[in-house]
Amino acid sequence: MKVGCIGLGDIAEKAYLPVLGALPGVDLHLQTRTPATLARVADRLHLPAGQRHPDLDALLAQDLDAAFVHAPTPVHPEIVTRLLRAGVPTYVDKPLAYQLADSRRLVELAEQREVSLAVGFNRRHAPGYAQCAEHPRELILMQKNRVGLPEHPRTMILDDFIHVVDTLRFLVPGPVDDVTVRARTESGLLHHVVLQLAGDGFTALGVMNRLSGSAEEILEISGQDTKRQVRNLSEVVDHKGQPTLRRRGDWVPVARQRGIEQAALAFLDAVRAGKVLSARDALATHELCERVVAAVEDGPRAA
Repeated sequence: MKVGCIGLGDIAEKAYLPVLGALPGVDLHLQTRTPATLARVADRLHLPAGQRHPDLDALLAQDLDAAFVHAPTPVHPEIVTRLLRAGVPTYVDKPLAYQLADSRRLVELAEQREVSLAVGFNRRHAPGYAQCAEHPRELILMQKNRVGLPEHPRTMILDDFIHVVDTLRFLVPGPVDDVTVRARTESGLLHHVVLQLAGDGFTALGVMNRLSGSAEEILEISGQDTKRQVRNLSEVVDHKGQPTLRRRGDWVPVARQRGIEQAALAFLDAVRAGKVLSARDALATHELCERVVAAVEDGPRAA
């Protein structure tokens, strides 16, 4: 199975390549426009010259069975379009694109060509989060905070807050009939944003503070006198009377803890089985993010 990896930045090198490089039966091909990076990463994976490609044309000439795109977001539309038109099942690191029109066009192109398109929402596969879908979820609260990183609204929401948005969509137990956004911006930079999704019998809150006292990610779900808290995707605390704590095992890889390994394997399993994956649900997350961007940019400067 020939699998291409386009873009060799931190997310590819630290999370995806350790998984892909260890899979039996996978003929891994790398592509980046930076020769030094290509040589360094390929050398570490012991890949021959025929599996190192300086441009997308050379990579597409390999008749790929699947591709992973980890290039910078601004070039996603161009790269993904070429892959889909070549009939290559494609997995894209989130977001599909910064502009909703581009994201819609890519999803429609994949459907027209009947080619798989998947978006890397790895938290749906992270064990601590996936198991939350089995618990009562009358109230859902997710925080993903950073220190000293206010940013332009569209970039922050599509690059980072999108994980919060998608996780809430994944965990809400029913249709959402109310969406509320509150935010604070200063000098054009987004300091914090709060998204509330509500429906029959549930409320979900997503919070991101870019001027927090620490970098942290905390998910809490509660209902029917039970509560589960997941801290930084590695510690799970269940509350029912007395709290019980479970930590990630010492030998559990970070890529597995964060759901990246499972997401990549699920995509490749579907490709092997000839199953066409749709990014239509991922597009719904992008559409909700666009609503958040609009609310932040059009709303009051402080909330």
